[in-house]
Amino acid sequence: MLLNSRAVALLLAFCVSSITTAFLSLLQGVGVVALIVAASLSFASTFLLTFLTFEFMIFREILKLYEGIDKINRKEFKSFVATLENQSANPIKRVNQAIVAYASEKQREIDELKKLEVFRREFIADISHELKTPIFAAQGFVLTLLEGAVDDDNVRYKFLNKAAKSLEGLNLLVQDLLTLSQIESGDIVMQFENFDIQELTKEVFEQLEEKAQKRNVTLSIAPLEAEVSFVNADYSKIMQVMTNLVNNGIKYGKEGGKVEVEFIKEGSYIVTLVKDDGHGIAKEHLKRIFERFYRVEKSRSRQQGGTGLGLAIVKHILQKHNTEIQVSSDIGKGTTFFFKLKAANASLVIPSAKTEDKLA
Repeated sequence: MLLNSRAVALLLAFCVSSITTAFLSLLQGVGVVALIVAASLSFASTFLLTFLTFEFMIFREILKLYEGIDKINRKEFKSFVATLENQSANPIKRVNQAIVAYASEKQREIDELKKLEVFRREFIADISHELKTPIFAAQGFVLTLLEGAVDDDNVRYKFLNKAAKSLEGLNLLVQDLLTLSQIESGDIVMQFENFDIQELTKEVFEQLEEKAQKRNVTLSIAPLEAEVSFVNADYSKIMQVMTNLVNNGIKYGKEGGKVEVEFIKEGSYIVTLVKDDGHGIAKEHLKRIFERFYRVEKSRSRQQGGTGLGLAIVKHILQKHNTEIQVSSDIGKGTTFFFKLKAANASLVIPSAKTEDKLA
C-alpha cells in the first residue's frame, strides 16, 4: 500500500465519518437524510483538514528532506543554501534544515579530509624520495671504501668528498623542512625592522656571485626612480626569500643570460621583482610551483640541485608578512617573481597599476 497524504486523509475521513454516522444513528429523531448529510460533511471536512495538514506540514517536508540528502550525495550544495538561511516555524521543516545543514557541513569536512589525505600521501612519497637520494649516494660511497677502496688515497678522498656533499644535501633538506615547519607552526616570530632591501639584494648577489659566474649569468639591479627601497620587514627572512629567488633565476635561467631585480614604489608598498630570461614556466605548473617538492622538470631540477622547498619557504615567509608571492612567465621569454612589502613607516594602502605595467 502506498502511504501518502491522500491515503492517510481518506482513511481518517472514512473512520471519522463512520463513527459520526454511527453515533447519530443512535439518537431518536435523526432521519436518513440527516445521517447522509452528517456523513458527507464529516468526511469532506476531515479529508480536507487531514490532507492539507499532512501534505504541507509533513509529507512535503519529508520529501524535501530526501531531496536535500540526495543533493548532498551528489554534492549540490548551492541549490539549498538560501533555504537554510531562513528558519521556518514548521518544526519538521526546521529538522529538515538542521539535518541538511549538518550533512552538508560533514560532507565539506569529508572532502577536505580527502584533500589532506591526498596531500599527505604525496608529501610522504616526495620526502621519501628526496631523503633516499642523498642517503643512498653517501651509503654507496662509504660501502665502496669499506670494500677496499679506502687503501687508494686518490679514491678515498674523492669518495669521502662525494659522501660529504651528499650528507650536506641531506642536512640542507632537513634544515629546510625544519624551517618550513617552524614558520607554519608559528614557532618563528618575525622581527620587523626598517632596512634597505636594495642593499640586502647586493649582499645576496655577493653570496651567489660564484654560482652566477659558473653559468655566466649577469646579476643586476634596475635603476631606481627614487629612494624607494626602504621596507619594514624581517631582515633575515627577506634575505632568505631573495636568496631563494635569485638562486632559482641563476639555476633555471638561460646560461649566459641575466637575473635582474627591480624595485617599484606602489602607494605605501615597495614591490620587488626578480626577473630571469630563461625558457619560462608553462601555465599548468604556475599554480603548483610553490608546493613542497614540486618540480617543473624533475630530472633537470635534480641536476641543478636544491631541496625542492625553496619556493614553499618563500611563500610561507611572505604570508607571515601579510603578503603573497606571485609569478608571471612566458615560454621562451623568462619568468618574473614579485611580491610587495610595506614601505618603511607606511600605514596606508594605495592601489597602483605600476606593477602590471612593468610586467606587461
